[in-house]
Amino acid sequence: MKKIYMGLTVSLLMMASAQSAVIDFDDKALAANSAFNNSSTVNWTSGGADFLYGYNYDCCWSGFTYSNKTDTTTPGYSNDQSAITSDGVGAGQDNYAVGYLDTYSGTSLAVDFGGARTVQGSYFTNTTYSYLAMANGDDGNDPAFVKGPFGDGDFYKLIISGLGDGGETISTLDILLADGDNVIDTWEWFDLTGLGEVYGMSFAMDSSDSGLFGVNTPTYFAMDSLTVVPVPAAAWLFASALGLLGFRRKLSA
Repeated sequence: MKKIYMGLTVSLLMMASAQSAVIDFDDKALAANSAFNNSSTVNWTSGGADFLYGYNYDCCWSGFTYSNKTDTTTPGYSNDQSAITSDGVGAGQDNYAVGYLDTYSGTSLAVDFGGARTVQGSYFTNTTYSYLAMANGDDGNDPAFVKGPFGDGDFYKLIISGLGDGGETISTLDILLADGDNVIDTWEWFDLTGLGEVYGMSFAMDSSDSGLFGVNTPTYFAMDSLTVVPVPAAAWLFASALGLLGFRRKLSA
């Protein structure tokens, strides 16, 4: 009986894994050491999810882009599409997403899944621009506009909201990309299952270095291997698990 129970449990776990979708952005064609840029606002799709790229003031981007840039040393806005890791997650995964929240343009920093999902998690890290600003106090300006290096009591927080079918916020999680002088410079996995069943996610930032006009820390982050599960599949697995328990009870009777 134990063998039957264990075998069915393994089968459930294998089916759960098969239903997961990993959005790693490697389905987007890019030249080496480059990023997607466009002269107008467009939606782009990766792994079945939609991302908004904004273009404003005839000069500047916002929202989400995808990149494989490798510059980890140049400070400032001219290097705002490079991850501090210089690469994506894992061998052969060169592309990653970069999010930029421009509060003045009004471009939404959000992901639309096109249906109900549970979000297992994602890898996050800082961009080179944000990292050097927080770790060294170097934002490419002379004098620097930002506070740095970060120390005790300082933080840079990514606020992730789960969105309902109508785009309303239904859940929120916070993750720290800097905590005191610990400024993240590697890909770190964050569990996002606490968002629940969502149709999309939106992103905002908060920082200890804020002023009259909002956050002074460059409001960027990098993301890779966003892992989601369609809710119908998750519901089926739950029902299967209940059936398994009933089957086990019958065997034990």
